[in-house]
Amino acid sequence: MKKYAAEAIATFILVFVGTGSVIVERVSGGQVTLVGIALVWGLTVMAMVYAVGDTSGAHLNPAVTWAFWLARRLPGRAIAPYWTSQLVGAVAASGLLRFVFETSDLGGTHPSGSALQSLVLEIVLTAILLFVVLGVSSGSEEKGLLAGVAVGGVITFEVLFGGPISGASMNPARSLAPALVGGARGDVWIYLVGPIVGASLGVAAHRLTVE
Repeated sequence: MKKYAAEAIATFILVFVGTGSVIVERVSGGQVTLVGIALVWGLTVMAMVYAVGDTSGAHLNPAVTWAFWLARRLPGRAIAPYWTSQLVGAVAASGLLRFVFETSDLGGTHPSGSALQSLVLEIVLTAILLFVVLGVSSGSEEKGLLAGVAVGGVITFEVLFGGPISGASMNPARSLAPALVGGARGDVWIYLVGPIVGASLGVAAHRLTVE
């Protein structure tokens, strides 16, 4: 159970700090900035890779777990426990943020334009993320200096690029938790479908170029 506990705790930290930065950006009148939010997400992912990479693999994201399974690096029986751990951690983080900031706007992801635009963007961004993750990970584990820096860097530049349009989620748990706790669920399907499709494409790209 240690790896599932590690996954829940690390996902809690990621969602608490990451979506928390979006909330603080709003309540502080823009002091965090888009660059600051992107750095928060990237640095938090990097830190969690170092903290729990040797224990759980630091997936932190159902799309990453899905990709490791598609790439035959993770047994199918591990998917449900990983997804459950990630969702529990994410929901707990959103719940605490709602208590602390007394708001239902919990840093969720929403399209700034059409649903199709954000869906395509989430697919492509997640494909890029998983292409990199698979390239720098060992088996089903993101761990080591190279993985932390590379994955954190990808998260940073993708939030900088896609954040103003789709929210740059690339992570179903990160989007679902604020929607469940805050109650804004209308467009959450984009952030469930997009990352899973994108992760599948990332695996295919990795097989074409590396395996």
